[in-house]
Amino acid sequence: MRNEDRSPSDIRADRGLGVRLGVASVAIVLAMIPFTLLLVVAKMPLNRLDAQVAENLHAYALDHPVMTNALIVWTDLFGPWPWRIAVAVYAGWLFYRGAPRVALWAVTTLTVGGLLGLALKVIVARSRPHLPDPVALAPGDSFPSGHAVNVTLGVGVIMLLVLPSLPRWGRRVAWAVGAFVVLSVGYTRIALGVHWVSDVVAGIVLGVVVVAATAVAFETWRREQGRRPVKPMTEGVEPESVKVTHEQN
Repeated sequence: MRNEDRSPSDIRADRGLGVRLGVASVAIVLAMIPFTLLLVVAKMPLNRLDAQVAENLHAYALDHPVMTNALIVWTDLFGPWPWRIAVAVYAGWLFYRGAPRVALWAVTTLTVGGLLGLALKVIVARSRPHLPDPVALAPGDSFPSGHAVNVTLGVGVIMLLVLPSLPRWGRRVAWAVGAFVVLSVGYTRIALGVHWVSDVVAGIVLGVVVVAATAVAFETWRREQGRRPVKPMTEGVEPESVKVTHEQN
C-alpha cells in the first residue's frame, strides 16, 4: 500500500503509535536519569577499576602502534554518524515502500537514545581520561560514551528491522555479529584512552534500554490494532514490513 493511499483509520493508527513512542521516550528519560545520577554518586569502586584498565590499555596502545591505528579505523567506521546515516536511509526506504510506522519507530529510537546520551553527558559532566602521550583525542564530556550509545542503538534498530527476512540460524548469526560490533567498538573507546570502562558500560546499557522500551511500545501498539503478537527479539518489530516491501518489488 502506497503512502498516498492510506485511509483515515491508518492515519489514526499512526497517531496512536506516535503517542505510544512518546510515552516510551518519557519513561526512558525518567528511568535513566536517576540511574545515572545514582551511578555517579556511588562510583568510587568504579574509579579504581577505570583507572587500572585505562593505565594498562594505554601502555599497550603505546607499545603497539599498528594495533592502535587499526582501532582508530574501527571506531571511526562504526562511529555515531555512520549509524545515523544507515538508519535514516533504511527508514526512508521503508517509508517509500509502504511501511511508515516501522520507519517512524526506527528514527524515533535512534533520535531519543542519541539525545538522551547527550543530555546525560551534560548532567554528569565527567572528565575524560588524562593520559600521558595520548594516542587519540575526543571532544566533550565522558559519561556515557556516545560511540557506545549509538552503536548499540544502531545495531539494535537494524537488527530488529532485518530479523524477519532471516532464517532461524541467520538470526543467531546476526545477533552474534551485532554483539561483537557493539563490544568491539566499546573496547576501542577504552583502549584508545578516550573513555573509562564505566562510560562504555553505561552507554551500552542506555542503548539497550532505549531499544527495548521503544520495541515494547511498538508491540503494545500492534496488539491494540489487533495484529498478531510477535517476539521482537526473534521476529523483529514488524514482520509484515518485509511482506509489504516484497510486494512493492
